Amino acid sequence: MDIFFKQIHIDDKNKVLLLFKEAAEKISKKNVDHWQYWKNPPQEKIKWVEEGILNDEFFFVENSEQQNIGMLRILEEDFMYWGKQKDKAKYIHSLVVIEKLEGRGFGKMILQKVEKEAKKEGCKFLRLDSDSKNPKLCNYYEQQSFVKVGTKVLPISTYNLYQKELN
Repeated sequence: MDIFFKQIHIDDKNKVLLLFKEAAEKISKKNVDHWQYWKNPPQEKIKWVEEGILNDEFFFVENSEQQNIGMLRILEEDFMYWGKQKDKAKYIHSLVVIEKLEGRGFGKMILQKVEKEAKKEGCKFLRLDSDSKNPKLCNYYEQQSFVKVGTKVLPISTYNLYQKELN
């Protein structure tokens, strides 16, 4: 199955916030304290979404029938989590797969698509972070050949930093 990334525009902001809320509820059902602020996001998180949309960093993920599978944010740099880096990389944030489609391999397909595009653009790494309070998600990224290379402590949590070297 082919998947496609569709640019998210500012008039889609409420749909993005709803996807975050649904993801937070899904995570909560698993008794994991991760992303719970998305149930009722503070203004700073809403602003973060707006900035990402205006910077053309947010994408819906669709199948060939133009059905929404989820979303993600792709950045060229990620100062908040990674600081200044010298090697060219793509940074993945906010990867969401709609709950009813979970477990069908879409997360892996999305990561592979970002990796393929990053390679085309001459990136050396694909990078992402995962809340350390979500060990299942951390393990998932490790199964996708991401290597933990550090941690980042922020006021809301401690995050594991993962990267995958692109050949």
